[in-house]
Amino acid sequence: MTRPDPLMAPRPRRADAARSVQSLLAAAKRLFDEHGPDVALDEVARRAGVGNATLYRHFPTRQDLIVAVYADEVTLLCEQGADLLESESATDALFTWLDSFVVHVAAKRALALAGTADSAQRRTTLFDHWHTAMRSTAQELLTRAQRSGAVDTDLTVDDMLALTNAAALAGSSADHARQLLRLQWRGFAGARALP
Repeated sequence: MTRPDPLMAPRPRRADAARSVQSLLAAAKRLFDEHGPDVALDEVARRAGVGNATLYRHFPTRQDLIVAVYADEVTLLCEQGADLLESESATDALFTWLDSFVVHVAAKRALALAGTADSAQRRTTLFDHWHTAMRSTAQELLTRAQRSGAVDTDLTVDDMLALTNAAALAGSSADHARQLLRLQWRGFAGARALP
């Protein structure tokens, strides 16, 4: 059976099917947050208020559901970044997004790995797609903050994301990762600013 490519634009769905998909994604996100990606799929369907057949019609495998949930998380993170580009303070916008990013990495790493565990090629393709989207968002926010004079112009987006990712992985919890990020921020912004 050929699986749907999560990088391709989905076909338009009927309104009831779209509602079912949104209910399934919301329920799966909550359950994955509470219990991890190994939660019973029957529970996802029950929590979404749909039958198992509906779940499997839209997400034939556990990995398809996990990838869809994780892709939604990446989309929300990138949309937040786009919204923050309109905020008054470039420094606050960058730090707010990095704060969300560090929590995302700390809390969603297992989900990303579980959703891409079946093949190295699929993992590479998906991770490249997700990384490119988040890197692009980070670059726009960083460039804006550097142009405002609030962030050191020697800081590259790759270094910033590597350090933020390191804080997420080193932290014992999402809150600890956020604290590590605040400490790093002093280095990003120098003495110029600390939100």
